[in-house]
Amino acid sequence: MRALALVRNTWRTLTSMGTALVLLFLLALAAIPGALLPQRNLNESKVAEYIAAYPTIGPWLDRLQAFDVFSSFWFTAIYVLLFISLVGCLTPRLFEHFRSLRATPVPAPRNLGRLPKHHSAEVRADSVGAVAAVVDERFRGWRRATRHDGDGETTETAEISAEKGYLREFGNIVFHFSLLGLLVAIAAGKLFSYEGNVIVVANGGPGFCSASPAAFDSFRAGNTVDGTSLYPMCVRVNDFEATYLPNGQAVGFQADIDYQAGEDLETGTWQPYLLKVNEPLRVGGDRVYLQGHGYAPTFTVTFPDGQTRTQTLQWRPDDQITFLSSGVMRFDPPGGTYADEGERRKNQIAIQGLFAPTAELDGTLLASSFPELNDPAVAVDIYQGDTGLDTGRPQSLFALDTRMIDQGRLTKETRVNLRAGEDTRLDDGTVVRFDGAVPFVNLQVSHDPAQIWVLVFAMTMMAGLLVSLIVRRRRVWVRLTPGAAGTVNVELGGLARTDNSGWGEEFERLTARLLAESDTTAAASDRREDKKADRA
Repeated sequence: MRALALVRNTWRTLTSMGTALVLLFLLALAAIPGALLPQRNLNESKVAEYIAAYPTIGPWLDRLQAFDVFSSFWFTAIYVLLFISLVGCLTPRLFEHFRSLRATPVPAPRNLGRLPKHHSAEVRADSVGAVAAVVDERFRGWRRATRHDGDGETTETAEISAEKGYLREFGNIVFHFSLLGLLVAIAAGKLFSYEGNVIVVANGGPGFCSASPAAFDSFRAGNTVDGTSLYPMCVRVNDFEATYLPNGQAVGFQADIDYQAGEDLETGTWQPYLLKVNEPLRVGGDRVYLQGHGYAPTFTVTFPDGQTRTQTLQWRPDDQITFLSSGVMRFDPPGGTYADEGERRKNQIAIQGLFAPTAELDGTLLASSFPELNDPAVAVDIYQGDTGLDTGRPQSLFALDTRMIDQGRLTKETRVNLRAGEDTRLDDGTVVRFDGAVPFVNLQVSHDPAQIWVLVFAMTMMAGLLVSLIVRRRRVWVRLTPGAAGTVNVELGGLARTDNSGWGEEFERLTARLLAESDTTAAASDRREDKKADRA
């Protein structure tokens, strides 16, 4: 029995509204580390940098899953407990609300004078029943009940109970159930959604197809997504246009793209679309967003035997205002250029440095004065030797492997500034030419089947909250008793069940209208009786 009582009390505590509010606060509090600390599913390299920068606290934070907040056991536990608590406390409230809708308004208290709002008056009327009919008609739209003491002409007293504002509780319930639905929709989105980012070079770049996670530079999938059922789609970027103010501030971005999806993949037909920020391409349940942009320099390396290699590769913008960018390129000599494999590996070319879309030189120091591609130039170090392409180790897209330089396997040959079309020659006759640059865009392909439900529940939450704030719950009782000859005593009492703001003025207006209509109806009745008497 003790165990049963413990379980019952624990369940009651968990399913109370106070516990739900505490858990909601804890959920918001638990999300703070996810906003302040780098998250592994978004940027694993940032997490590694953070742990390296803070060797004492970093590993402890990692053990506590602070870098995987939204998939951690403690965040999931709060999420599940909040879900259970909301279901447990809202379901009984819903049934109770339905029962209250079907219930008859409660009888009037014995002493109406003790209520916060009270008024007594005397109206001209021959019977209590006539006044009760007028008052009952005036309460049209209210939930009301009329109780008589006696019947027909012998009615001595009458009580009318009227209630209004049940929509307030309904709005409150809608708000909380919408919050519950929002939590479910977000959880479902985490299970069935996926998101991939890919950089696509504009102006004739190869584009990409989204049939496999391998097509993306980074891919994040829900727990039920294995990457085998992605919606097939191909995108290529024809052109990218950015608009800037004279101070370099960006005003707008847009990319002219072509895409294939569905039957277009079989027929080879390309559909045009102008992709803008916050105006994604929507196709097959996927959304393609324009996330960012930068520049991809083009270099051509001519080896001593005359064979060439040309490469266009995105460099990372280090300055988001002027788009001064940094990056690296690696060139492998064509087959047959050197006698054996070892000689070929010793003559690989690596280029590392800075790119400026609008060059500004302070001596030999390169900077960028404007983010638009007006006067492209690079300041690069050119290396020759083993770049590590054949080691099998992953290579950074934006920096050389310093181990190869430290071991002397990769040697810096020269440092040079080049404008578009300029070149430099190495000692062995290799020529490196900077051909210019083209824009690249960062595209995000997002799939979230629960997104529409998140929007629906968010809208119903707002609607329910507005209803619960605007609508007021109130009760009015009217007691009618016979007065002196030809009069009826009217006693009114009012009670605001929730917010009392504005209830006083509403009660006074309601009282004035009831008494005025009662007097008008009684006077009309008297005139009819007088006419009958005259005809008689």
